[in-house]
Amino acid sequence: MSDKPIGILGGTFDPIHYGHLRLAEEMLELAGLQQIRFIPAGTPPHRCAPQVAAQHRSAMVQLAIADQPAFVLDDREVKRATPCYTVDTLRELRAEYGAAQPLCLLMGGDAFLQLHTWHEWEQLFELAHIVVGYRPGFTLEERIHSATGELRRHYQRRLCAADALSQQPCGGIAELAIPKLEISATQIRSRVAENRTIRYLLPDAVANYIHQHHLYAPC
Repeated sequence: MSDKPIGILGGTFDPIHYGHLRLAEEMLELAGLQQIRFIPAGTPPHRCAPQVAAQHRSAMVQLAIADQPAFVLDDREVKRATPCYTVDTLRELRAEYGAAQPLCLLMGGDAFLQLHTWHEWEQLFELAHIVVGYRPGFTLEERIHSATGELRRHYQRRLCAADALSQQPCGGIAELAIPKLEISATQIRSRVAENRTIRYLLPDAVANYIHQHHLYAPC
């Protein structure tokens, strides 16, 4: 029996909010993870640059997860000056944890269906399992037909139950039905810019940090 898996949750977290935190909490439980490492993106190659500086986004993550011992801030990507690719981060984590430790890359269904556009995406399966959270009633099986053939073949070949993730260090794809909170970072940034309340969309400590540092406010 291998150790319980370690989850890896990346994102710009611009800012982190209850949607991220609830997803992580559900995955921690349903996938039987021992820990989730929150990894704020540094220079993400797939999207526009985050609106606020890396140190602010890392600080907000640290505040948001402070009361959950199983959640850990991992700021390795924000310290890089070059574009951050998930495959490179997973290689570093694999080297640190060793060949036997199960690692789980956590993501939503929409991200998984675009996995074939990621840098060296097929190498991800050699480094970690992929755990996909999807809205109940909308399974990946129903949507995978729209994906590229190679991604569809990986899905069909690697699909496994969540309780099998601890048996191997990498290579599986597990699906978890997780209710989605309809909260977005874009929505939060817009509300701040419009001087509207963001209470109950994210932890109070994060909201206070945003206001104290005048983040997302109009120029």
